[in-house]
Amino acid sequence: MMELEVDENDLKAAGAELFVDGGRRGIRINGWVIETRRHSILNSSTLQEWEQNLDTSHLPEMVFGENTLILKHLSSGTNIHFNAFDALRGWKQEALPPVEVPAAAKWKFRSKPSQQVILDYDYTFTTPYCGSGTMEIDKDPNKGERETSKETSDIHWEDCKDQIDVVALASKEPILFYDEVVLYEDELADNGVSLLTVKVRVMPSSWFLLLQFWLRVDGVLIRLRETRMHCVFGGNTNPIILRESCWRESTFQDLSAKGHPFDSGAYGDPSFISQKLPIIMHKTQKLVISS
Repeated sequence: MMELEVDENDLKAAGAELFVDGGRRGIRINGWVIETRRHSILNSSTLQEWEQNLDTSHLPEMVFGENTLILKHLSSGTNIHFNAFDALRGWKQEALPPVEVPAAAKWKFRSKPSQQVILDYDYTFTTPYCGSGTMEIDKDPNKGERETSKETSDIHWEDCKDQIDVVALASKEPILFYDEVVLYEDELADNGVSLLTVKVRVMPSSWFLLLQFWLRVDGVLIRLRETRMHCVFGGNTNPIILRESCWRESTFQDLSAKGHPFDSGAYGDPSFISQKLPIIMHKTQKLVISS
């Protein structure tokens, strides 16, 4: 992971403050608190609870159930966050048919030599998840801070034609905070990789994040589902968050037919392969935050 040297003068000029507290680290800037939490993978008893709650006997090999990214807008109570449980709930609801694995590779999924392998579920853990969000509203703002009763409601994104300003994001602005959090990972019994991560970076003028689901079933399929969010800190105006989701996928056969390598080793890095994969879904939405 990229280690970031942050210039104190840049932080001061942006009126920002970094904090670290145990497994939590983050930044306070322009009325936002943005933080990541990183812990080890779930233990077996918690995994069992998750299996019960998700009504499944299958979970990824490595579930980082306490890892999270949280972006909280203080004056409005808007809270956008990313976690493995909600992502796996999305996987369970979408319930894609299992990707066909070559017969020669099926045996790798066995836990015992005599076991017959029946892949009757989406063992790739593909998820439509593009983040979780709530709004905390004070039911009685006249109460003291300790006795405030808060109500939470879901936030509502609306479709829009606006695009994330990629040129502005590429400008040489200093990065004040950066982190990457893994939500879950599975090596598909040595048949490839299924990986869900979220990365965030904060600049003096905005924050930007990328939630990425990356799947490679060796010799069969590549799937990339990405959600980008961008929020420009806007002086006195209500902040607007743009959310762009883009799903791409292709079979190895189709890639090969277009002259790309068939060898799985050529597809280790999603950023290298993404432009070669056809887009199957693209949408942009926005969230206007009223303080």
